[in-house]
Amino acid sequence: MSHTLGTRQAQKQRTRRALLDAALELLEEQSLGSLGLREVTRAAGIAPTAFYRHFRSVEDLGVALVGEALEGLHPLIGTAVSTTGDAEERIARAVELVAAHVDRYPAHMRFVVRERHGGVRAVREAIRDQLARFTEEVARTLAEDPVSAGWSADDLLMLAQLYVEQMIATGCLFLESLEAMESLEATAPSPVPATGPGERARTRERVASTAVRRLRLISIGRLHWPDRRAGVGTSDEGAPGRGTPDTGATGTGTAD
Repeated sequence: MSHTLGTRQAQKQRTRRALLDAALELLEEQSLGSLGLREVTRAAGIAPTAFYRHFRSVEDLGVALVGEALEGLHPLIGTAVSTTGDAEERIARAVELVAAHVDRYPAHMRFVVRERHGGVRAVREAIRDQLARFTEEVARTLAEDPVSAGWSADDLLMLAQLYVEQMIATGCLFLESLEAMESLEATAPSPVPATGPGERARTRERVASTAVRRLRLISIGRLHWPDRRAGVGTSDEGAPGRGTPDTGATGTGTAD
């Protein structure tokens, strides 16, 4: 009996995987909102009625794809932004994490980037919830850093959001470079390759360099926010530390 149950479960997992893979392939050319259930089942080679044994709807399948794309990143986020090493090492870890994830799941990441602001509400909400979790995880890690001493919870959350949004932007940069290389290779006259391993490596290095600089800029700003140095405050008249000058005291008033 246990062998039979195990066989059925394995078959169920294979069918579910076939549906997800078929949907991903179809979604390379269209949005989730335009994807039909019968399209997916036909591409997967299963009967339409079998679809409902695995997903309630195409939207439900989309939510599952979001989970596959982002769920596995959570255990790695803490390592990427941990307090181990200096700021440069953390930035390098974060960029490499994003690059490796894009390399491993390019179709998944294209789907997430496109559907983040797409027309399927359930999928938008699933992506939003995953990003909110990332933000909270990063904020908790940042709170352990001595640099964050004196920061409010709201400010830490704001900083975490900046890091998470920049990591998403970094993923987009890697995706765009990957797609550009694939396009060049697809249009090159055979058997002459348009690009080679060396060009791919140089392109990846350029993207990583841009990502590192952007994250470094956030880190530099972090060192000066909030600015609580003695004598620095926010006046009611303007920018921090800039009150209305006393012309009589400074001698810069208008002469009679």
